[in-house]
Order: sequence, then C-alpha cells, then structure tokens
Amino acid sequence: MMNKKNPLSRKKEVAPLEAAFKDLLKAYRLEDKFQEKSLVQSWPEIVGKTIADRTTSVFVKEKKLFVKLTSGPIKKELLMNKGKVISLIENKFGKGIIEDLVCF
Repeated sequence: MMNKKNPLSRKKEVAPLEAAFKDLLKAYRLEDKFQEKSLVQSWPEIVGKTIADRTTSVFVKEKKLFVKLTSGPIKKELLMNKGKVISLIENKFGKGIIEDLVCF
C-alpha cells in the first residue's frame, strides 16, 4: 500500500514560508523595495486597462510614484484624482509606500 500525503498538509507550509520570506525582506531592509516593485507590476490592476494602455513608464523614487502617460486628458484626470489613486495604492499596499503621484 502506498503512503499518500494529505493534500491539505501543503497549506500548512505556506504560512511559515511566507513569514520566513517577510522576515528575510525585513532583515535585509528590502521591504520597501519589494513593495515598490509589486506596486509597479500592479499598476494596470490598480488603474484599469484604459489608463494602463496609455502608460509608458511607472517607477517609484523617494516615495513618489512617477507615471509617464501618452494621453494629455488621462494625465489631467489622474492628477485631478491623485488622492483617490494614492488611496487605492494604500488600500492594497498599506500607508507610507507612496506619498505623492507625479504624472508626466
């Protein structure tokens, strides 16, 4: 008779692995950089397809999110809703990752 592992036993391993990963990021002081990279990758999910399709560059520098857009009206719309965009980012990543949004 084969010794089958319980498929649910893998879920128990996830929490310690996730905690270990977070501890590692904290130990090497990489938490902020990891969150910044995650934010950049999540940009289309945060703002939607229309804005993401008109975005040519997204990066974080000194707690400012820089977004390069190809559409003037969308740039204006984002700047008018800067607080809402920052709020969406804070809801997903927590406060303090971004303090300002710069569109160019």
